[in-house]
Amino acid sequence: MEEPEINVTSLIDVVLLLVVFFMLSSNFSAEGRLRIRLPQAASVPTQQRSSEPLVVTVSATGTYLVNGRELINTSPDTLREALLKTAATDARSVPVTIRADGRATHQSVVTAMDVLAGLGFTQMNLATIRSPPGEAGAPGAPQAGGAGAAAP
Repeated sequence: MEEPEINVTSLIDVVLLLVVFFMLSSNFSAEGRLRIRLPQAASVPTQQRSSEPLVVTVSATGTYLVNGRELINTSPDTLREALLKTAATDARSVPVTIRADGRATHQSVVTAMDVLAGLGFTQMNLATIRSPPGEAGAPGAPQAGGAGAAAP
């Protein structure tokens, strides 16, 4: 009696076709890449900025730090004065990075943004870090919320 035999040649062909299909049709997105604006060169050398980058930090308790120096209170006036002392008068076009603790109140971050806008700063960046996979807030992670939670 002859043993039954399974011909796997056609199965291998189908699997290779599927691999090629998915390789060609997948979208290779660059979500984790940092987008930067490269400087433009001119025939005349530009002057280098003498000012350091401006970073406003909002702690979990709502206290402010300007370039690493803690302010004496959480008043918007104190933040405004510290920014005026730190930033040069012609440096209003410099991007400002706002580093807010995840537990900081929304109001303290909005207050910092309001003070910066009132001083004429137009470019504000919010510093974030990528969530590890599986944690709340990570893409694909289960989100907290009940039946009344709004979908993003």
